[in-house]
Amino acid sequence: MIEVENLSKKFDNMTAVDNISFNIEEGEVFGFVGPNGAGKTTTIRMLTCLISSTSGTAKIAGYDINKKSDTLKIRKMIGLIPDNVGLYNELSAYKNLDFCGKLYGMENSKREENIKYFLKMLGIWDKKDIIVGKFSKGMKQKLAIARALIHDPEILFLDEPTANLDPSSSKTVRNFLIDLKQENKTIFINTHNFAEVQQICDKIGIMNTKLLRVSTQKDFKESIWGIKTIVQLDKVTDSVLNALNNVSFKNMSVSGDKLIFDLNDPQKENPAIINTIVNAGGRILYVTKLDPSLEDTYLKFLREEN
Repeated sequence: MIEVENLSKKFDNMTAVDNISFNIEEGEVFGFVGPNGAGKTTTIRMLTCLISSTSGTAKIAGYDINKKSDTLKIRKMIGLIPDNVGLYNELSAYKNLDFCGKLYGMENSKREENIKYFLKMLGIWDKKDIIVGKFSKGMKQKLAIARALIHDPEILFLDEPTANLDPSSSKTVRNFLIDLKQENKTIFINTHNFAEVQQICDKIGIMNTKLLRVSTQKDFKESIWGIKTIVQLDKVTDSVLNALNNVSFKNMSVSGDKLIFDLNDPQKENPAIINTIVNAGGRILYVTKLDPSLEDTYLKFLREEN
């Protein structure tokens, strides 16, 4: 659905995006993460045909972002929530969406149906006739989300979609994105909110001018932390430790009354660990897999990169 190959963007002598390549399949939710100034927004602007690339190429559903004849086709099939919402402050919320729907050539009945649906979904239907200039930042962000979706796009690009929203509104937007995912929408999201990424994204890309990593969350975590099993005991005794050392489990460590094991094959090794502990008289309270947060994994990855 989205194919990026050796894409770069320079502004005078500054390289904002440096030779990045990745693919996003139809129906995938792709999370683009990285520090401020990493080139994430510049990448979205190139993919949505708002700015040209310096070199390389990208295709959106087979259409080339560098071909003028393809750019209008791309814009018709995508929805964009930019970092700057860019609404018409002198128009009401309803008229903003109505104007946008007309630009996409939507029929009157479908346009009216979608406007009502999205404004209700985002909790601002009762403010439909208020001019946008009187809206708060959060309300403008909600309206920008509705505008991006008004024409039922195949691909959705979001640049910090919940940045100005309160926790309740952020949850509403996240839940809606999960619903869109169930509808097989392809979603590209820039965000610093790792809880958001962890909840909705299938793949992540770590960007810092160059693309440092693209993988699923599971593969990313395991590549940084390995596969670890945690066994919590009521008490770690010498007899338990001696029994485990005799079996020579790989890289076992002790933290209080907790045993942590690096594993290659948990399905095979976990039962052996449990049997060894029980046979040595150990009392197990619980067994779990180490599941670090995506944010902790990202920070550890950056430390190791530096």
